[in-house]
Amino acid sequence: MKSQISNFKSQIGFTLIEVTIAITLLALIAMTLYGAFYLGHRAVEKSQARSDESQKIRSREDLLAGYIRSAYPYRPSREVPSVFFSGQEDRLSFVSALSSGMGGRGLSEVTISWEGGEDGTGLLTLEEKIPLRLGGEGDNGGYRNSVVLGQGVRGFRIDYLDLQGGEENWVDQWDGKERKALPRAVRLSHQGEKGEEIQQVFPIMMSVLTP
Repeated sequence: MKSQISNFKSQIGFTLIEVTIAITLLALIAMTLYGAFYLGHRAVEKSQARSDESQKIRSREDLLAGYIRSAYPYRPSREVPSVFFSGQEDRLSFVSALSSGMGGRGLSEVTISWEGGEDGTGLLTLEEKIPLRLGGEGDNGGYRNSVVLGQGVRGFRIDYLDLQGGEENWVDQWDGKERKALPRAVRLSHQGEKGEEIQQVFPIMMSVLTP
């Protein structure tokens, strides 16, 4: 009788090999599930990062577009035909009819600048000054607001559209005192994550509407 009970217990139990196999399978399943969860989590993080970066770029473009399109051919006096517009490859100063500091209306002096480092990346900033005070009148009592548009911006460059002679010609400098006019458009270029060139072209409405 005792022999039969012993044989019955041995039949319903698990051997060491079976337990080892079961534990190994559970570990493999757990590792597979963890790997899938980790990859999914990384994919969500990358997607969110791309979405945030795209939103920053769109916000930056909207802000720049508003100021540049509203560029105004400001002249110190009627007797002086020169226009306040100083454009370089990495810096642009002009007068805009858009002023966020005055609720969207009023002339403001706007400066867009990029300070690049040795690695080709740099800080892109926009500064607005109101009320409009040109010619060394000082900034006492005025409003100055500086906004960082991007950090680590690579290969930033500004070009200006010259349509004299009826041909499209992009130049890397624009002196309003010498040309006595605004460019037809401003083109901002920078490099993307993969080194591709990204360009945004903003027409200047006052220049486009002027024949």
